[in-house]
Amino acid sequence: MPALRADAARSRARILEVAKAHGTRPLRLNDIAREAGVGVGTAYRHFPTVHALLEAITLDTVERLLAVSRSALEQSDPGEAFNRCLAATLDLQLEDDGLQVVLLADEDESAELVAAKSELLTNMSTVLSRAQSAGVVRSELTLAQLMHLICGLEHTIRLGTSTDRPILLEILAAGIRAPSSEVVTRR
Repeated sequence: MPALRADAARSRARILEVAKAHGTRPLRLNDIAREAGVGVGTAYRHFPTVHALLEAITLDTVERLLAVSRSALEQSDPGEAFNRCLAATLDLQLEDDGLQVVLLADEDESAELVAAKSELLTNMSTVLSRAQSAGVVRSELTLAQLMHLICGLEHTIRLGTSTDRPILLEILAAGIRAPSSEVVTRR
């Protein structure tokens, strides 16, 4: 992305600030522009679609999850690496309302997000495969299924309270754990 003029950079920053403050409310560029005190054209110049705006406010969280996945790849215990990625993905989705949408989106607009997401998915796939090879996680579980389970768990926790997180994560982990017969077979 080319360097922005100072006034354009301020406008972009203000749009992002207002959009982040929206939390779980649906983003509408016209409303965001009005609240940010910029013209609608300015908002659309910076973010041609609502998804582009969502990507911009979520990129930092994607990069934090990417760092977790990189760390997991360096960990020697595949089960521990998998559990850390699982918990971090859930925690970051609970923290950032847009992460789920961005992770599950088929098409991305930002080249920076495309690169980060590509590496993230490759890393997560490797972490999952290592856990499956170690007999820690069900062999038939796919990364797409796992991501959907985490999104479902996020939604379930949001329906209850944050105190539900530990038991619900434990139940999810128990459900995706390799059956004992699968563990015996792999040894």
